[in-house]
Amino acid sequence: MKNRPINTLFMLMSLDGKINSGNSDELDVDKDWCTIKGVKEGISQYYEIEKTTDWYSLNTGRTMAKIGVNEIKEKPQKIECRFVIIDRKPHLTDSGVKYLFDWTEMLFLITDNKNHPAYKLLDKFDNLKILYYDKIDLEKLMKDLKENYNVEKITIQSGGTLNCEFLRNNLIDYVNIVVAPILVGGASTNTLIDGKSISKVEELNKLKALELLECNVLKNSYIQLKYKVLNN
Repeated sequence: MKNRPINTLFMLMSLDGKINSGNSDELDVDKDWCTIKGVKEGISQYYEIEKTTDWYSLNTGRTMAKIGVNEIKEKPQKIECRFVIIDRKPHLTDSGVKYLFDWTEMLFLITDNKNHPAYKLLDKFDNLKILYYDKIDLEKLMKDLKENYNVEKITIQSGGTLNCEFLRNNLIDYVNIVVAPILVGGASTNTLIDGKSISKVEELNKLKALELLECNVLKNSYIQLKYKVLNN
């Protein structure tokens, strides 16, 4: 029995492993790929699969800000999901945090910023939990979520850099990838796993082999791949 949740990395990526259209926050897969002929026809399959993922979904404040939660005025339709949002900078504003309150059943805000705007709202919302760390330690975070909040499974949908942190710390158990029929390119475009590269043979143990569990051919040239991560 693990002393942390079972974590699944779930993402939509291009055939060449890109999870964005380019290297600018102005560009976004959700907004861009649904406009491209040959890709838009089948992209809804990813969102349907997303509805079947774990009750707890982990993402970042940067991603939430990028999709516009800080600016959206309309009240969202509540979803049966609990968010774990890592927000260091912070990227979320008061409005963004309030939007997330309305959007999800429970919001776990993870930060190392004592001045995060969420603190001003802590007494106003009973579906907010703030987990503060002097320095965010993913292993400790996962242990705290399991031991203190009974979090058993988490779907990770963060960016390439944070995905790498999870990978290097042996915190990814499964990978569930939907591959879109598109080539993006660009050395500085985010990929599924970014972060610091290894540079020595002695570091090969940081690479993770995978065991294929499922390969599902979807409509419109999309593919779903499910793997188990063979952690050491």
